Amino acid sequence: MTAPTRNTSSTSTRGGQRGGRGSGQRGGQGSGQGQRGGQGADQRDDQRTAPHDPQPGAMPGPLGPPPKLGRGTLRVIALGGLAEVGRNMAVLEIDGKLLIIDCGVLFPEDNQPGVDLILPDFSHIADRLDDVVAVVLTHGHEDHIGAVPFLLRLRPDIPLVGSTLTLAFIEAKLKEHRIQPYTLAVKEGQVEQLGPFECEFVAVNHSIPDALAVAVRTSAGTVLHTGDFKMDQLPLDGRITDLRAFARLGEQGVDLFMVDSTNAEVPGFTTAEREITPVLDRVFGNAERRLIVASFASHVHRVQQVLDTAHKHGRKVAFVGRSMVRNMGVAADLGYLEVPKGVLIDLKQVDDLPDSQVVLMCTGSQGEPMAALSRMANGDHRVQVGSGDTVVLASSLIPGNENAVYRVINGLMRLGADVVHSGNARVHVSGHASAGELLYCYNIVKPKNVMPVHGEVRHLHANADLAVKTGVPRDRVVLADCGTVVDLREGRARITGAVKCGYVYVDGSSVGSITEADLKDRLVLGDEGFISVFVVVDSSTGKVVAGPEVHARGVAEDTSTLQSIAPKITDALSQAVGQGGGQGAKVDVHQLQQVVRRVVGRWAGTSLRRRPMIIPVVVEA
Repeated sequence: MTAPTRNTSSTSTRGGQRGGRGSGQRGGQGSGQGQRGGQGADQRDDQRTAPHDPQPGAMPGPLGPPPKLGRGTLRVIALGGLAEVGRNMAVLEIDGKLLIIDCGVLFPEDNQPGVDLILPDFSHIADRLDDVVAVVLTHGHEDHIGAVPFLLRLRPDIPLVGSTLTLAFIEAKLKEHRIQPYTLAVKEGQVEQLGPFECEFVAVNHSIPDALAVAVRTSAGTVLHTGDFKMDQLPLDGRITDLRAFARLGEQGVDLFMVDSTNAEVPGFTTAEREITPVLDRVFGNAERRLIVASFASHVHRVQQVLDTAHKHGRKVAFVGRSMVRNMGVAADLGYLEVPKGVLIDLKQVDDLPDSQVVLMCTGSQGEPMAALSRMANGDHRVQVGSGDTVVLASSLIPGNENAVYRVINGLMRLGADVVHSGNARVHVSGHASAGELLYCYNIVKPKNVMPVHGEVRHLHANADLAVKTGVPRDRVVLADCGTVVDLREGRARITGAVKCGYVYVDGSSVGSITEADLKDRLVLGDEGFISVFVVVDSSTGKVVAGPEVHARGVAEDTSTLQSIAPKITDALSQAVGQGGGQGAKVDVHQLQQVVRRVVGRWAGTSLRRRPMIIPVVVEA
């Protein structure tokens, strides 16, 4: 289906119908953004706004605000996905209109306690959401679509453009957020005009069906964004990366090639998905009791292999985990997942079958604390793992998740399970192109400029080196960070500044309220504990009339040791009151709290060799 050309008039109509909430929120944020815009205009003649060419091979250093965007220039800003694996989001701007490619989440690490998700920073575009012509989604993984609900809270009618499966996944997610999206389904070979952006969609192979690359043609030049891709020549669904389209686009001229960098350090070619099937077959054949297979909730190919192998070995499969049930239901309904007759059962039916006939397909392969597998490892799930069970982690480690995954593996083995993972068996292959495939693409496309995306700093550098080896001049390879502004003009891509681009934390129902200082406090509480001190002072004399009462949590000291600090607190408070004017002077409660904090902090540092959080409470009587 080829939809008619889209323009902003239809979007504006829908915006008028729903504009109450979205416009109000944007208005509040717009004032701050307006100040930033004015600042940029005033400084456009400043040297900091001139095109910036960092040292070849170096990441950009501190940058000032970018200049005002002139006509005939395409601006590219990654609001996530650079120097990190996840949170992928790129914003393209020309002629006053914005096109967003992907809008994903990043999962928290151990040093971000209590955080559920990390979002891209929308502040740069918050007051310009009416200028967004569409969000193009390359595929249905969480690191590319997970932040869409939070963006649509600001403007619910932003058109979402993507393949059938990708849109089905995001629509199911948005339903939970009670958002009805405006979508446009596309397929490979289709061309859509989205405002000043002409988008051509190209089939690519990835670890999820229906993935797409997108070529964006503008008056300033053509950008080819690969999304996540690899070049599996024998994919399970028979859908290969369309290298003929890449070659054709290269012959027409690709001015900026934005390339997946995740596996740029890995030599050769990524292993084919089909090579996992014999390994799974062997694991299933050797398993005596239940099999528990953990994977991403959107990994349709892996789930298909598990279903087929289970059918071969006479086992039944039950999906465990809300997202797994939801996504596989969507994939099956659309024909992307073929379920052998009689294989799939409800989790409630598992207890009625012998363990030797059961396979549980669940989430939690990255050690996510609330996912099904982590809860099984902690004994906090209805599925109780025991001796003789076999657990398969059918995924690779995402950088930063190592400790969480190993913690789950250790917990499962402590319960008596046999754990099979990518470290001891080939139960997973990557969904990303390795160095050999990337070299192949560079030689086919022959881009004028290259911007590595989707990867940590080491991945971006490795990808840049590959581009240079194929003949791309070093000064035409742009190594950017999140928030770096890259302008494409007259066939040349240059860094011209940077915009604010921090982490936005989701903590329960709170979005953006948690700061780095809050996380630091949480880490201190977890690592050092806290000490609270309660003191009552006379409001007229400042003398201590009750307390000090000293309490601690997470500090391995008995009560008598803690109470030894009480006389020092009393003496310090008396001295502070005397220096403040003596009796009759007004008591400064805040000052006295700081006195208590200093005394307790000095004592804890010298006596306990710790730096706990200290909470002093001084009350007037």
